[in-house]
Amino acid sequence: MFLAATAKPIDEKLRNLVDEITAENPDLSILAAREFRYSLHQTPVELSIKEPREFNVLEEFIIRAGIEFTPPPTEDELASILGLDPIFVRNTTANLQALQTLSATSPITVTDEGRDFYAKGSVPQPPYPIQIYAVSDALDGKLIFHAEPLNDVSLSLPDLAEFIKIARKINDISALTIEKLQKCIQLSGLDFHVPELGKIVTSCKVLAPAQIIWKNISLLVIFDAVKNTLRIQIRNGKQVLESASKRMELLQAKGKIPWQTLCKLSNEAINFEREAILNHKNDEIESRVAKLSKGALKLSDAEVIPAVREVLNSAKRQIIISCPRLNQAVINAEFLSLLQKLANRGVWILIGYRISPEAAEVEKKLCAIKTPHGLPSVQFFFLENSHIKEVIIDQKNHFYGFFDLVNCGGEYLPNGESVYQVTIPQQVAEAYQFVAHGCHNHAQTQWNIALEKRDFQSAAEALCVWGALNMQNIGLQEIEESNWLELLPVWLNIIFHDLMSHKIIDDSISFTTALSLLSQLSGESACIDELQEGWRKVIQAIASIQPESALSLLNDQVWADFIRLKIVQEHDSRDNFILPPSKPPRKKRGES
Repeated sequence: MFLAATAKPIDEKLRNLVDEITAENPDLSILAAREFRYSLHQTPVELSIKEPREFNVLEEFIIRAGIEFTPPPTEDELASILGLDPIFVRNTTANLQALQTLSATSPITVTDEGRDFYAKGSVPQPPYPIQIYAVSDALDGKLIFHAEPLNDVSLSLPDLAEFIKIARKINDISALTIEKLQKCIQLSGLDFHVPELGKIVTSCKVLAPAQIIWKNISLLVIFDAVKNTLRIQIRNGKQVLESASKRMELLQAKGKIPWQTLCKLSNEAINFEREAILNHKNDEIESRVAKLSKGALKLSDAEVIPAVREVLNSAKRQIIISCPRLNQAVINAEFLSLLQKLANRGVWILIGYRISPEAAEVEKKLCAIKTPHGLPSVQFFFLENSHIKEVIIDQKNHFYGFFDLVNCGGEYLPNGESVYQVTIPQQVAEAYQFVAHGCHNHAQTQWNIALEKRDFQSAAEALCVWGALNMQNIGLQEIEESNWLELLPVWLNIIFHDLMSHKIIDDSISFTTALSLLSQLSGESACIDELQEGWRKVIQAIASIQPESALSLLNDQVWADFIRLKIVQEHDSRDNFILPPSKPPRKKRGES
């Protein structure tokens, strides 16, 4: 069986991290987890920054006179026109000439550069220096700039370079082009080079030799039972270092990972653990199939398509499809047409897969299927626990299927497919909980990634999955906890979709929590237009079903926020808002 957790080479400080990873993804097994140190090279550098400032009044008059007067005036003539001492004008023009805004001639002549700056309302200043620190990370393959130096901490950890060849090459800062330096500074999140504001890094010089700074990292050996792959992952705390991890994978592919010395793992131990994990996974699948089969109706080949089509066509709110392998042959024109008809009725459709060689093409077709309210009706995603084909409709009908295997000379080969239908409520509920749990985990993972990258589209897709699973409150909670209020209109659209499609108010939805978030918004919020429309639609949709419920939501504080955010007008009344008076019928022509 598996190696006991205590028998695995897992450093004590990493045990909690390992437990978190395996809890979030049961298909992953951590064979080893060790801490190492590796060296960074920190170089103090001096940037030269050129930054404009706004014109003062006299500078603006001088340049404007040089551009608009015909002929341009001399310094003394302009001083006379402005009623100023000529010394003030001469000193200012001398300063503008030094900044190459005016040419050193008389009368006043504005340079091309001066005209550009005048159009922007600013004048260049002499470059000024600032010291920052360039940190070269050979393992991650990056050059990062920091405003403050990294602390040199003594780490009593093994040096990764003693086990794996890591280039000690230091980026030659002085050899980099100014364009490369500018880009690196921007990618480092520093605001020293902002061309759109006229702030430009013009040069960079090294102030002192590089200093070695030690950094600690975690190295994890991970076996993925779904993909049957072994990989090495490098982390800094909980953050995965993608470039470093990919580099380790390349070394692994070349057979350059010394498993025994690096991870205290022998090839025999790795192979034994892999086999044990796969056997355990197969046992889990067989156990689940056996449990599903109790009370299931086996369908004949002729019954499968009509039975599935009939139940799919009867769907009212939700369809979940879990498929180990999915391609364009499955997602054909007939199937897409059926999905669009279901979407038109407001049915949510979740499709999870384990393997899809044509995932991009399939996803493109499925993403085109929209609800009448413009939401993506179909969510298509990788589902780790998708080992057998399953279709669950409205939590009432469950179809599942798998290939029968026949032993041919010691090798098991597929021999037709068995398909079963289950309608026993308890068994359907258990199957639904299993598949829905996988969908929820996917949504949570996608949300976490979207939150880290601030990816609005991915976050919206996660909200749609939660909406399809009737877990709208989880989505709302995540929006509130992350203070990502720009996503509230998406959440409202999901709620509006269900209200209009099913004409039922779900009492469990936290409308009061959603309304309380209005106090954190202002009329200048980026999402205000969508938010105004969203709340109008949702409240009026609730009112069309249960007017008293809509009215109870609009307490004094909420109504004040509605007025403040212009969701309603000051002269509106709550009664008229939730049930707008119908327009009088048009008079026919000829009627007085």
